[in-house]
Amino acid sequence: MIEKMKFLSITGPKADIDRMTETYLSRYEIHLENALAELTEDANLSPFLEINPYREALTSISSFYEQLEDPESITPQKMDTETAVSVVRRIQRESRELEETREKLHAQHAEMIDSLKIIRPFRNLEYDVSEILKLQYIHYRFGRIEKQYFKKFEKYIYDTLDTIFLKCSEDEQYYYGVYFVPKHQAHKVHAVYSSMHFEQIFVPDCYQGTAKEAFSILDKLHKDIHAGLEQNKKDAERFLTDNRTAIVSAKAALEACSSSFDIRRLAACTKGENNTFYILCGWMTEKDALAFQEDIKDDDKIFCLMEDEQSPAKKTPPTKLHNPKLFRPFEMYIKMYGLPAYNEMDPTWFVALTYSFIFGAMFGDVGQGLLLFFGGLILYKTKRMDLAGIISCAGIFSTFFGFMYGSIFGFEEVLHAFWLKPMTAMMDVPLVGRLNAVFVIAIGFGMFLILTCMVFNIINSVRNHNTEKTWFDSNAVAGLVFYGSIALSAVLLVSGKKLPAAAVMAVMFGIPLLLMFLKEPLTNLVEKKKQIFPEQKGMFFVQSFFELFEVLLSYLSNTLSFLRIGAFAVSHAAMMEVVLMLAGATEGGSPNWIVVVLGNLFVCAMEGLIVGIQVLRLEYYEIFSRFYAGNGREFLPFKKRECQ
Repeated sequence: MIEKMKFLSITGPKADIDRMTETYLSRYEIHLENALAELTEDANLSPFLEINPYREALTSISSFYEQLEDPESITPQKMDTETAVSVVRRIQRESRELEETREKLHAQHAEMIDSLKIIRPFRNLEYDVSEILKLQYIHYRFGRIEKQYFKKFEKYIYDTLDTIFLKCSEDEQYYYGVYFVPKHQAHKVHAVYSSMHFEQIFVPDCYQGTAKEAFSILDKLHKDIHAGLEQNKKDAERFLTDNRTAIVSAKAALEACSSSFDIRRLAACTKGENNTFYILCGWMTEKDALAFQEDIKDDDKIFCLMEDEQSPAKKTPPTKLHNPKLFRPFEMYIKMYGLPAYNEMDPTWFVALTYSFIFGAMFGDVGQGLLLFFGGLILYKTKRMDLAGIISCAGIFSTFFGFMYGSIFGFEEVLHAFWLKPMTAMMDVPLVGRLNAVFVIAIGFGMFLILTCMVFNIINSVRNHNTEKTWFDSNAVAGLVFYGSIALSAVLLVSGKKLPAAAVMAVMFGIPLLLMFLKEPLTNLVEKKKQIFPEQKGMFFVQSFFELFEVLLSYLSNTLSFLRIGAFAVSHAAMMEVVLMLAGATEGGSPNWIVVVLGNLFVCAMEGLIVGIQVLRLEYYEIFSRFYAGNGREFLPFKKRECQ
């Protein structure tokens, strides 16, 4: 059902808003409205402008909260605002120290990688690198040369030059090394090496000892830096673990305080003779509103005005659903389609009953129904999944219809059918012939649901004072009489009884059709409008004719759509018969139980999903479309946790 709402206007001294929020308002759920938008008639209002002092600290602690593993499992401890802010500052400081250490190690690591990259190819050089770099009369160059050029160079040129090339290492493409040349011939030899595509590698003068010794020293330093980074990572993880409760508690406290402070965004200010006052507007449930007024009656700094019959609220109240626990999971389907308006009927209970009932009729099996019931119940209790709760309820009706059909895990001979067997139950229908009974029953049940939805539409339309949808629409009184006449005639025909006289039939069908055809001018007439018929009467009659034709087609298509209930009941029995046939259970011998188990799991999963979707389609297209608009707005409460 939809909770009854009351509109409240709360006012008091501007400086007292935090005390009022903390002491009183935080105990109740209130859907706040923008006071400036609500109180448009008062020209002396101004916005409540103040900067939230908790926003920066909350943003900071939220970034640490997101790094925690499963923070929702941590129970926050009670923490006052000053403590929460000091916790944030401490965590920021300690985290900054870890971050600075990490950045310093990363810089050293990058520098060490570059040094190792330079010295690595020359690590087999058995000469002191620092001494080579100090040579004055001998020129040298470290670098690499492609193997194909070096072989040509070594064969044709090397012996003719005053140079020595020391190979240090090689890969698939290059030789790495260093060559020496006398100072007076350096220019010529450098040119020859360059012509052989020698690529110079610049070695800085920071290396001590031989290249191998220098490489070993650098490699050890690199490992030390890498170990330091790993330790820093562990320290950061330990830091988060050690402070996880403090982080969660500080976040909860600051969220409450920030949310409480943010109430100012929806408040307005007005100046009195000696003081400035705040004004808050919002919706509470009638129960909370009365309790709130009782709570503040002795507080002379707070004044609250609640709407009544003499001063009703101008804006439509938000919708807050309140249903029994058994029906609450089905609110998910309602919200997917759209919340009911405040003055609209809450269809949650109707959806819960019809969805579960139709699902059970389409998927009737004792064993598989129990699997759905217990599986859904376990998931709902552990994970709080609404869909699991829906599956569990549907499983109850699947089990019930399993007994009605005499089916357990596909075996049709184990249980006695209390009602009928979907595949074999047949009946004679006048003018049609012999049909499967479940199809006839499905059509009858569908007609009953359609008539029920028309009644709901009439109730909603009366609440909204909508004349056309109450009396003349296809789902109004006219449609109810017309479609009810069709349903009554069908029942009489199937039961073998005589139909009413032709004159009675003409009245039952003709007058409702005429009312639906003339619904627009009749509505104008009832509402006493000046213009009864539209100006373009010819276009009106053509349009009304095709609209009436569409209505008749929709009656037919919506009714036939319920055939899927019987079709899936039969198909379920047929699929399980195939499974048992594959398992050899129909041949009188011992069945292959592995095939039976896997087949049941497959059918339960696949057909359960398909049936669930098909039932939801029936709810949305054949049922909701007749009486439900779903254009309500959600009740979004301001709720503040305890914040000292």
